[in-house]
Amino acid sequence: VGGSPSVLLVEAFYGGSHKQLIDLLKENTDGCSLFTLPAKKWHWRARTAALYFSQSIPACSSYRVLFSSSVLNLCELVALRPDLARLKKVLYFHENQLVYPVRKDQERDFQYGYNQVLSCLVSDVVVFNSRFNMESFLSSILSFMKKIPDHRPKNLDRLIRPKCVVLSYPVRFPDVSSLLPEHKLRHLCRSAETLQSDHRIFKAQTSQPQTLRCEEDPVPSSEPRSVLTPVQHSECVDQVNPLHIVWPHRWEHDKNPEMFFNTLIKLKEKQLDFKLSVLGETFTDVPEIFSSSQHLLQSHILNWGFLSSKDQYLKVLCDADVVVSTSKHEFFGVAMLEAVHCGCFPLCPKALVYPEIFPDQYLYSTPEQLCKRLQELCRRPDIARRHIVMVDTSLYSWTSLKPQFQALLSVEGP
Repeated sequence: VGGSPSVLLVEAFYGGSHKQLIDLLKENTDGCSLFTLPAKKWHWRARTAALYFSQSIPACSSYRVLFSSSVLNLCELVALRPDLARLKKVLYFHENQLVYPVRKDQERDFQYGYNQVLSCLVSDVVVFNSRFNMESFLSSILSFMKKIPDHRPKNLDRLIRPKCVVLSYPVRFPDVSSLLPEHKLRHLCRSAETLQSDHRIFKAQTSQPQTLRCEEDPVPSSEPRSVLTPVQHSECVDQVNPLHIVWPHRWEHDKNPEMFFNTLIKLKEKQLDFKLSVLGETFTDVPEIFSSSQHLLQSHILNWGFLSSKDQYLKVLCDADVVVSTSKHEFFGVAMLEAVHCGCFPLCPKALVYPEIFPDQYLYSTPEQLCKRLQELCRRPDIARRHIVMVDTSLYSWTSLKPQFQALLSVEGP
């Protein structure tokens, strides 16, 4: 077909991670046409984008593949445009509306989840950014459809599952070597091959509790334990500066800031020394806990609020020792991986997507366990500073994942 486009990229919510993925695909795939709507008024995009795109995408006989995120009602689009129905249709799930947290289940709008199920039924390949995202979606379809008063559809999960694949969101990890403090730079000496070998061991062992530990393991004996690997060098690791804790998440209720700040206030009450950076984007409805906690923790705060400069943001991550997630909802978690890339020791819930990515030693099951882990690290910050995190972030990089995405966008691929 020569220079004619063969791949149609459609993004109804062109912002944030959705924009980053679409831009990566366009830059790295020959013969793409891109059609987007701005990342505003998400609910209206989910409801009406298909009709808009049905009018704005010109007919083109050379298209072979259509790629879209699950914000778009793909079912409506291909019904309105039968010429697009013949293409290989790839649907990518950044999140899913069947288990997306709402304050009360009555507030969950049935239509958004229903649209996603319909889009899966007309797709050829359904791609999820994590196994947790895929399994939580498929296992929720039956109970979700029970909201229909009668004449309910049957076996939808069985129809959709054979089309499903898991393909991690591709992160563009920047080179941060110039921003890292000396003790983190030393960690870079460890080879990527060793980390990949560790990751393979982790993947093989995630179903079995690990029992080895090193003497500096801050995990209490009552919890599952794993190997911690101190850096093999004789230099005195900085024990003087207080532990620097970073929380780099959106300022919204689903990230559970209440649990995070309540934990830090307990550390303060125990007169433990630590420094705090609270980053992440703010929106119109900021939970009240942020202003009350800022007042209570003022003497500990190094950074407070969104940093518009990516370099400033990365510098804070590079300076920090521990990154914490208290999320009630996470389908992938770019912020945690970026922080690990910058040498932070991660602490995450033993739930959601986290056990797929992080070995057991970085997971906690209760608020009390999180508090205990942070207490120990406050008393011995050198443990976090010596530690090499057993997560190979390169596995989630565009470089590693590019061939699989290119296969998706080829007619012959899965």
